[in-house]
Amino acid sequence: MATKAQRFDYRQSMKNRQFEVFHYRDRKGENISVHHHDFYEIYFLLGGNVDFLVEGKTHRLEPGDLLLINPQELHQAQVAPDALYERIVLWIDRNYLAGLGGGQTDLAACFDNDSPLHTNLLRPDKIRRAALQDLLEKLTAEFYGGKPGGELYTQGLLLQFMVEVNRLVQNVTSQQPRQEDPDLVSQVLAYIGTHFQENITLEQLATEFYVSKYYLSHEFSKRVGISIYRYVIFRRLMLSKELMEAGNSPGGVYQSCGFGDYTNFYRAFKSEYGISPKAYYAQVNS
Repeated sequence: MATKAQRFDYRQSMKNRQFEVFHYRDRKGENISVHHHDFYEIYFLLGGNVDFLVEGKTHRLEPGDLLLINPQELHQAQVAPDALYERIVLWIDRNYLAGLGGGQTDLAACFDNDSPLHTNLLRPDKIRRAALQDLLEKLTAEFYGGKPGGELYTQGLLLQFMVEVNRLVQNVTSQQPRQEDPDLVSQVLAYIGTHFQENITLEQLATEFYVSKYYLSHEFSKRVGISIYRYVIFRRLMLSKELMEAGNSPGGVYQSCGFGDYTNFYRAFKSEYGISPKAYYAQVNS
């Protein structure tokens, strides 16, 4: 079934406390800078020429591809303006998805990047692609339809869709993965992932990996889309939000995240999220 497309919305935060779905169709794709969310995102490409960066890995997408992105993954769609760009984007609140499984099924398992068989990209066969697209289009139509019982109906459609996605992930990852030696940028990303709370500098990383800092800086920015410094700040900010959501006060969080002092933490947090750490803490712990 064909669904009406929405006008592109630049916001990267949820208004709905449960989930939101968008069907976008435009001639000129709007490139958003590297970013992350506090919620899960599922991106379903219907048409267009798109490279999608997720944590330093570039996925060349084909129509029908699904991308699964969790709140800890920095990502960016790079769209070539040479074709009609059409996609359906689904945002799901973490707590809402946890409750949707009824305590019996972990519907967030498909987003678990700690799993050794984790994959961001799913490329279903034609039959499954058609079934998933149909569910997403029905979900979009109901979400904006305003019909009686729409909220209950959309919840049922979302539940069915997430079960299908998790089954698809399980089927794909049950196959033996192809082993690859990690390249330089992948190694640096892994290193930062376990050391970002420490004092990390470009010079230190260059020494650690036996390359020039200029080469490392160039290769990292080309692959990840942002500088090493910016990536480290992102990692620290993401951790700070999680700690505050768990009830830790801003005054203690900044040290745990690797910020040298509260002033630097405050400036980075306010600049990125448009709200002060204390205001955010009050918001998530009210």
